Amino acid sequence: MAGGDVGAFVRRMLESALGNLTGEVATELAFQRRSGQTVVECDDLVGRFAESLPEIRVLLDSDIQMAYRGDPAARSVAEVLVCYPGIHAVMHHRIAHSLHRLGVPFVARVISELGRSETGIDIHPAASIGGGCFIDHGTGVVIGETAILGDNVRLYQHVTLGAKKLDGVPKGMPRHPIVEDDVTIYSGATVLGRITIGKGSVIGGGVWVTSDLPPGSFVTQARTQVEAFTDGGGI
Repeated sequence: MAGGDVGAFVRRMLESALGNLTGEVATELAFQRRSGQTVVECDDLVGRFAESLPEIRVLLDSDIQMAYRGDPAARSVAEVLVCYPGIHAVMHHRIAHSLHRLGVPFVARVISELGRSETGIDIHPAASIGGGCFIDHGTGVVIGETAILGDNVRLYQHVTLGAKKLDGVPKGMPRHPIVEDDVTIYSGATVLGRITIGKGSVIGGGVWVTSDLPPGSFVTQARTQVEAFTDGGGI
């Protein structure tokens, strides 16, 4: 496809997608009983979303580059873009997050659930995620509503960034972790509550964290003790 054809194709696809989005936003506004100014408000919201697309593109470029640089198995940027579930989940999230901020949380949640169904990665659309986010393997990762992730955060499969207490907590109250820049959290780790994981920290696999960690922390499980017995000796 020639360069001019590519540009025309992208324009057609974008116009079609934004047209479909306008219909979905109108449905949500009607559901919210804000239908008196539906046409004007829909056009405004979708227009503002369209204006956010260049910023989303920059963030997605940083996510893809982080994955490519960080995974020795990645053979090309194209492979990362097409094949990596963590990238697909973050793509869904960045679109959903933009819509959530614009005041259409139901449409945003539908998009996030489409991403979860495809990838097994559950990211609430309200969660704030900086650039260069790489979710490696990804299955079972959960990032809660009020979580805040800085730049260049790397998560492995089955990581939970969740809330420690649910009973009696007002809706929307900050209750999920703040993960600062350049943090790596390995598979199966659970980080709960409104705590801060300091810049450059590493959390090992299977660790349970419920308190603040200063920058540069390295947290692992207790060392495993191995005992070997020969011919029943020592039993």
